[in-house]
Amino acid sequence: MNIQEAKKIRLVDFLGGLGHHPVIQRGNSVWYKSPFRMEKEASFKIDLRKELWYDFGLGKGGDIITLAKEIYQTDDISHVLRYIEDKRAVLKPVTISCPVEEAAPAFQELKIRPLANRILLTYLKERCIDVETAGKICREASFKRNGKNYFAIAFPNISGGYEIRNRFFKACISPKDITCITNGQETGRCYVFEGFMDFLSFEPAFPLWTKGDCLVLNSVSNLPKAFSFLSRYDDIYSCLDNDAAGNNTVMAMREKYGSRVHDLSQEYAGYKDLNEYLCRKR
Repeated sequence: MNIQEAKKIRLVDFLGGLGHHPVIQRGNSVWYKSPFRMEKEASFKIDLRKELWYDFGLGKGGDIITLAKEIYQTDDISHVLRYIEDKRAVLKPVTISCPVEEAAPAFQELKIRPLANRILLTYLKERCIDVETAGKICREASFKRNGKNYFAIAFPNISGGYEIRNRFFKACISPKDITCITNGQETGRCYVFEGFMDFLSFEPAFPLWTKGDCLVLNSVSNLPKAFSFLSRYDDIYSCLDNDAAGNNTVMAMREKYGSRVHDLSQEYAGYKDLNEYLCRKR
């Protein structure tokens, strides 16, 4: 099996073969309870026309190849194709028979305001984040989902979307994209982070490091969107997670930019990410 053959398999059929079935249909999208965790409300969407998936809790999406990578926890494309081919032999066409709802925004009555909620500020302090610094770039979102009221920290991206997080969940208000923070000086240096908590942890964790511009991917799957921004820098410092996804992203940047990429994750080796390192250090 090659990649094009794999992409001919419908996502609903592939998930059905793994024992996952949609719980609701809204327009051209079917929604599942995420295959990656236990949850009460469906947060995993498949676009039936485009054959693309998106997990709002995970903050990731893509085609059947990226889905199989997440499910089987490997970036080895040959292994991924072998797993899909083995599964194809027993797949049966899935007839979508879940209830149909009129498509509605995932976030209703959305309001974006300055970050001031006491509970959200306490959450940031617990993560060892300086609330004054966070307030300069983060906002506060209030919204309804399924008739319930929520509030969360909202981190903006360059396309007008927001990464949403509070103590209990994280999601995205589309469109999902990268976030670029420039310091107004031409340093030729850029630091790359996966999420905004790590970006906000950077300066307090390493106050003596020379500063530069910053780029927050908001998901390592957004790396291709960052290439045009990163290409202008002489030095690219990776501050990604100490896991397989972080390592693979560093490798992808080095394939494109070579020795201009420097991996700083060794500075917090033994910790999952910069924020964990900061919290343990404190």
